[in-house]
Amino acid sequence: MAKNVLVAQSGGPSAVINNSIRGVIDACRAHPDRFGRIYGAWHGIEGVLKEELLDISAQDEKEIRLLETTPAAGAIGTCRYKIKSKQLQDFDRVVEVLKAHDIGYFFYAGGNDSMDTANKISKLAAERGLNLVAIGVPKTIDNDVGDAEFKLVDHTPGYGSTARYWASNVLCANEENAGSSPADPVLVLQAMGRKIGFIPAAARLADPERRLPIQIYLTESGVTMPEMADLVNDQLVRDGRCIVVVSEGFDVGDIGAQKDSFGHVHFGASDTTAQQAIVSYLNKVGLKATGKARGQTVGTDQRHNAMTASVVDLTEAYESGRYAVEIARTAGNGYMSTILREPGALYKVRYDKVPLEVVANSERFFPKSWISKNRIDVTDEFIAYAKPLIGSEWATIPLENGLPRFTRFAPIFAPTKCPAYVPEAYRS
Repeated sequence: MAKNVLVAQSGGPSAVINNSIRGVIDACRAHPDRFGRIYGAWHGIEGVLKEELLDISAQDEKEIRLLETTPAAGAIGTCRYKIKSKQLQDFDRVVEVLKAHDIGYFFYAGGNDSMDTANKISKLAAERGLNLVAIGVPKTIDNDVGDAEFKLVDHTPGYGSTARYWASNVLCANEENAGSSPADPVLVLQAMGRKIGFIPAAARLADPERRLPIQIYLTESGVTMPEMADLVNDQLVRDGRCIVVVSEGFDVGDIGAQKDSFGHVHFGASDTTAQQAIVSYLNKVGLKATGKARGQTVGTDQRHNAMTASVVDLTEAYESGRYAVEIARTAGNGYMSTILREPGALYKVRYDKVPLEVVANSERFFPKSWISKNRIDVTDEFIAYAKPLIGSEWATIPLENGLPRFTRFAPIFAPTKCPAYVPEAYRS
C-alpha cells in the first residue's frame, strides 16, 4: 500500500537544490504503488513541527518542471532550526505529524547538520515503531560533507555552481581591477565558506595558468595580517595591482561574531567582515602603489545565482534526488545518497549511499596538500578536482517578459489534523 512522501530542506540553499527536490518528486511519481501523495515541509523541519505541509501533488505540472532552474529556497522554504537531543516535545511532535498524515517516506536535503536531523528522525521512527523511511539528499555549497579521503562523498550538489560563480566573478573583478588600478590597485573579495576553504579556492579556476595577480587566502592557510600586507605589497611591486580573495572565516580578529541556531558563526549578520577589516588594515599600513585598497563582500548571491549555475551541478543534483528514492525503495531507512568519482582521466561519477550516522555532523576541511607552498594559492591537483564540476555550458533559464521565470507554487496545504504547536526553541 502506498505511503505518503514528505520532502524538505534546511540550511543555506543553493542554485541547484530545487532540482534535487524535483528528482525526488519525479522518482516518487514513477512508482505510484509505493509512493502516495507528495508534500513539501514549509521551511524544513519547522514546517513539520508547525504542520505546514505544502501539497506538491496538487501543484501545476509546469511549476514542478520549473524547479529544474529555480534557485534557492523560495519554492518550499528552508530553515536553520536544529532539534537538539533535549527537545523531547519536538520529537514527539514530529512523530505526531508524520502519523497524522500517513507519511512513510521522509527526504531531507541539506548539509551535515541536516543529515544529523534526518538521522535523529530515522532513529526516532525505529524506536517508536513508526513505519518511516528517512533518507538524506546532500546539499552544501561549502563542500564540507564527507571524509578527508573523498571516499564517502566526492563533492556535494551546490558546490559546482558556487565554484562557477566565483570563477566568473573573479574574471569580471579582474577587468575592474585592471582598469581601475591607478586609483584602486587592490581589490579584496570575500567568499563564503566559514572555516573551510573550498569556495575561495574556486577563484583559481578563473586563471588556472596563473597569469593574473590573484592571491587566495583560505582560513586553513594560517597567514597573518602582517604577512598578508607584505605579500600584497610584493605583488604590487611586481604587477602594480592585486586581487585578494579571502575566506569569510579568515582570522582578522574580533568581528562581533553572531551565531545561527546550529552554533555556526553567521558572518552575514556579524558586526563587520573579514573584507572590511583587511581593506582597513592594508590602507592603514600603506600600499606600495598609488591609490587605496577597496573591497567587495558578496552575499547570498554566490549560493543562489541561477545565471551562473553549472549544468553538471544541475544534473548531479537531480540524479542525487532520484537516487535517494531508489535507496528508499531498495535499501530502506537511514541513508544519504552520495556522489562518487570514478577513477580515470575522464570525469565520470556514480551514485551510491552512505549511512546517515556516518555523515551526520561530519566536517571535511580543505586538504592541506592542496594549499600551495606560498600559502596564498591552491595546487594543480585542486584545479583537476574542481574544474569538471563547473561544466562548460550555460544553463538555459526559462524567461517570461524578458526575466527569469521561477517556480511559483500555489499555497495549497494539507488540512491540519493536529493541535497548534510552537517549536520548543521559540518559546520564551
